[in-house]
Amino acid sequence: MNYDILRRKLTSTDAMAVFRRLYGLKNEGYSHQMTRYSQLVKRHEEIYNNEESLCIISSPGRCEIIGNHTDHNKGIVLAAAINVDALACVSKSNDNIVSIYSEGYEPVNIDLSNISPVVGEEGTSASLVRGIASRMAELGYKIGGFDAVITSDVLGGSGISSSAAFEVLCVSVMDHLYNGFSMSAPLRAKVSQYAENNYFMKPSGLMDQMAASVGGLVAIDFRNDEPQITHLTHSFAEHDHAMAIVAPGGSHDDLTDEYASIPEDMLSVARFFNEDCLRKVRREQVLHSILELRKSVSDKAILRALHFFNENDRVQQAVAALQNDDFESFLDALNKSGISSWTMLQNVVVPCDSTQPLALSQALANEILSGTGASRVHGGGFAGTTLHIVPNDKIQVFKEEMDAAFGFGACSIVDVRPDGACVAFA
Repeated sequence: MNYDILRRKLTSTDAMAVFRRLYGLKNEGYSHQMTRYSQLVKRHEEIYNNEESLCIISSPGRCEIIGNHTDHNKGIVLAAAINVDALACVSKSNDNIVSIYSEGYEPVNIDLSNISPVVGEEGTSASLVRGIASRMAELGYKIGGFDAVITSDVLGGSGISSSAAFEVLCVSVMDHLYNGFSMSAPLRAKVSQYAENNYFMKPSGLMDQMAASVGGLVAIDFRNDEPQITHLTHSFAEHDHAMAIVAPGGSHDDLTDEYASIPEDMLSVARFFNEDCLRKVRREQVLHSILELRKSVSDKAILRALHFFNENDRVQQAVAALQNDDFESFLDALNKSGISSWTMLQNVVVPCDSTQPLALSQALANEILSGTGASRVHGGGFAGTTLHIVPNDKIQVFKEEMDAAFGFGACSIVDVRPDGACVAFA
């Protein structure tokens, strides 16, 4: 495909169908995506002027509906791909170099002749690309260079997993260009997690990547090496509610140590029982061993372990509630999850920091919702975002009040996206 053909595709009737599926757009929303895609193609032509295997690939952000910090200990989550994405206009290169121009960031160039970890590269986009290439090659997939221009509505440090969107995007690019998009969506997620854990050096679970890669509203059980994925087709709109994500300020970017302390605390309890994850420990074992546990692990670790057990139960309650069309029970599970994250998991505030945006966001949301809907911390915690399920008759005032408190655009109304990472145009 060349640039002119790609531009014509963007103005076709088929493009409208793509935009509707990926972004849930009404008529007034098409012009924004049309402009976004067109500018991306224009920028790619200006920078690279390379039309070999030219295409556009999309990777969504994700929303953790419930299941806060359960995935890294083989727990259960309910998550969804949402209608914001990282978007790449990309073409194949023949020099084994990955070149990425990402809006708002310095250009990145990675030579794939070396796919081993590079000292000092940890925590960078280059480390993720190198880790992805290494894992794909190890699994027997072809790898190679590409030229990409990326734009993203999945803001960094915002709690809707910009890192997973970028990782899954890069895996999808290499899979499409060199393997005919033959990898399964769960495998693309696992390759992404491998790069984040072993090259980027952040101890993430698999939920973010799995939600972005698989798409839709999904319950994911991580007990086994091959996660059990249950697709749900339920719509919050059917119950006259909408999803809102609030970014009250602060970022995950400098909080890796706080984030990493949660799986480590949970693992310390598991190791007390000679297990390698909490999923292999029973709640009763912990409750009956508090005295001895306190000699080996912190009280916070015990609280976080109890959160893990209870949160898995709440995920199952939420899933069953949706399947049984019991929306009140679903909201109850989410509200209890929010309380548990605040009081037991303790990832709503950063210790010894008087700036507490997530706590303030939840408190203000509870005032506005006044016993309706649901509110909880969203994702890793400490900074980032909060999630709210808001009745339709309160959504306008909710957004206005949140934007007034935290700045225009702080509150985003999002929807479930049925597709995970995909080739939008090729």
